[in-house]
Amino acid sequence: MKILYINHYAGSPRHGMEFRPYYLAREWVRSGHEVTMVAADYSHLRQHNPQLEHSYRSEEIDGIRYLWCRTPSYAGNGLGRVLNIFAFLGQLLRARLGRWRPDLVIASSTYPLDAVPAAWIAHRSRARLAYEVHDLWPLTPVEVGGMSPRHPFIRLMQWAENFAYRHADAVVSMLPCAREHMQSHGMAPDKYSVVPNGVDVAEWQGASLPLGEQHEALLDRLAAEGRFVVGYAGGHGLANALDYLLEAAAQVTTLPLSFVLVGDGPDKAALQQRAQAAGLEHVHFLPALPKRAVPALLARMDTLFIGWRKLPIYRFGINPNKLFDYMMAAKPVIHSVDAGNDIVREAGAGLSVAAEDPAAIAAALTHMLALSPAARAEMGAAGRRYVLENHDYRVLAARFLDACLPRAAGFLDLPNLMSEQ
Repeated sequence: MKILYINHYAGSPRHGMEFRPYYLAREWVRSGHEVTMVAADYSHLRQHNPQLEHSYRSEEIDGIRYLWCRTPSYAGNGLGRVLNIFAFLGQLLRARLGRWRPDLVIASSTYPLDAVPAAWIAHRSRARLAYEVHDLWPLTPVEVGGMSPRHPFIRLMQWAENFAYRHADAVVSMLPCAREHMQSHGMAPDKYSVVPNGVDVAEWQGASLPLGEQHEALLDRLAAEGRFVVGYAGGHGLANALDYLLEAAAQVTTLPLSFVLVGDGPDKAALQQRAQAAGLEHVHFLPALPKRAVPALLARMDTLFIGWRKLPIYRFGINPNKLFDYMMAAKPVIHSVDAGNDIVREAGAGLSVAAEDPAAIAAALTHMLALSPAARAEMGAAGRRYVLENHDYRVLAARFLDACLPRAAGFLDLPNLMSEQ
C-alpha cells in the first residue's frame, strides 16, 4: 500500500520531535508499505530543522521518503505561525508527487486545515482519506489560548474541523474520550477509532546513550547522600505544571527528598529563579538529554512526576509520550491530573492526585517515600507491562491501518488500496 502521511510538524531521529509520525511510518515501511511524509521545513518543536534552498527537498530516513516544504520561520503563536501554516498548505497543494499515487492519505497536522488539500489529493488519487486528531482544534486555542470563538481564524478552523469529520473515511483519535464531540461536529459514529501514542520498545532493549558528566555527577552525589530522587524529564512550560511541584517541594524539606528536573523550555529560567528565591536547595535543574539517553536517566530515579494544569480541555482525555517513557522505565509515577482518563491509575503504576494541588502532591511524595522498595517496584513493573501490552508502536501501527479500512472489508477486498499503479 502507498501511504501519504501529511504532518506539518513531523520529526525524525535526525531532527527531533514530534516522533509519532516517524514511528508509525517506520513500522508501515517494515511491513512492506511505501510511505511519503510531507512536512514543513520549519517547526518550533524540532531541535534541528532541515535546510532548503528550493521550495521542496526530498530525503529518505529509515525507508520513509520525507518531502520537506519550505515555509517561513516564526516564534510563539502569533501571526508568524499563522503565516507558516498557510505557507505549508500552499506548498502542499503545489507539491508534485509525479506518477506516484497514494492509496491512503492521512491528514495529521495539529490543526484541521490540512484535511482540505488532503481530501483533494485523495479524491484525485481515488485513495481513502484518514483524519488523525492530536488536539481538538479550534477548541484548544479557544479554551486554552483564550481566543474568541468569533475570531475569523477560529471560524475558519471550525469549518475545517467539520469538513474533516464529514469527508474523512476514517477518524483516528489520540484522545480516548472525544467521540461525542466529534459526532456533534458531523462525524459518523462508525468512523471513530482510538490509536494512542506509544513507545519504540527496541529503544528500551538496546544500549542507552550514557549520561553527560553534569547529570552523572549530580546523581552520583545524591545517591551517595542517600537521597530519594524525584525525577522529571521533559518540557519546562506552563502546561507542565512544574510550579506546583516546586510548591510541593517546599512542603517536604524535612524529608530526604531531592528533585531533579531535566529539560528545557520557556519557563525554565523563571522556575530556577523561583526555586532559588524560596531556598529550595534540594531542587536541581539539568539540561535536556538526547532521546536515546532518557532510559539511562530514568533508571537513576526513585519516582517520577508528571503534572497537568486544571483545564476543561482535558475532559476529552490525555495521551502524553513522557508518561509512556516513565512507565517503560519501570519506575512508580506520581500523576497530578484531572482528565477524562488516567493511565497511571488504570495501570496501577503509581499514585494519582488532583491537578494544581501542591498539598496533595506533597502527600503523595511522602507516601511514596514510605512505601517499601518492593511495593514501588511492583508499581513500576505494572506500568511497564501496561505499556508493552497497549502502547507498542508495532501494535499501534497495525491498528491504525486497520482503522482506515472499510469496516466490513479487509485488504483483499480493496484493489485500490493494494494497487501498484
